[in-house]
Amino acid sequence: MRLALTTAICSVAAMAPSGAFAVDYMTAEAAAKLMFAEADRFELQDWLLDAAQLQAIAALGVKPRSARWQLRLAYKGKELLGVLVADEVLGKFELISYAVGVGADGRLRGLEILAYRESHGHEIRSAAWRKQFVGKAQGAPIKLGEDIANISGATLSCSHVTDGVKRIVTVVEQARRSGRLG
Repeated sequence: MRLALTTAICSVAAMAPSGAFAVDYMTAEAAAKLMFAEADRFELQDWLLDAAQLQAIAALGVKPRSARWQLRLAYKGKELLGVLVADEVLGKFELISYAVGVGADGRLRGLEILAYRESHGHEIRSAAWRKQFVGKAQGAPIKLGEDIANISGATLSCSHVTDGVKRIVTVVEQARRSGRLG
């Protein structure tokens, strides 16, 4: 009886996760203040892309994923400094929350990982990996293995976040072209 109970406990323990890996690093609001430190105010705007805008994004080879986006506009006085968009992508099994800041000139100001829930691949939060995106704009490949380096052991996280960043840069460019950003 005792042996059977010990075996049952060991079996259950072996199936349980070995630890919790989910980490919330920062909020979208904190990321906005970090990427647009000179801003004196932020304004949230919901934006619903119409069918023509969704098709324009798809024509650029980017899956729009959603028609509804929340833009966090950064201002210094009346001057628009840029926009931050927070989103999530699937890692291997769990969602990765991230935020992308795009300047008023359309160039990427930064990428922050807001929350990471996978057991592997957290290296995408390293400053060196995220720095590869800075300065890129619509028209840049923003593609893993081309202008964005992979991290061995974090391939799915690298790939999915890179695709997400490209999607956000494309959506923000659509917002700029439509006059949504001033």
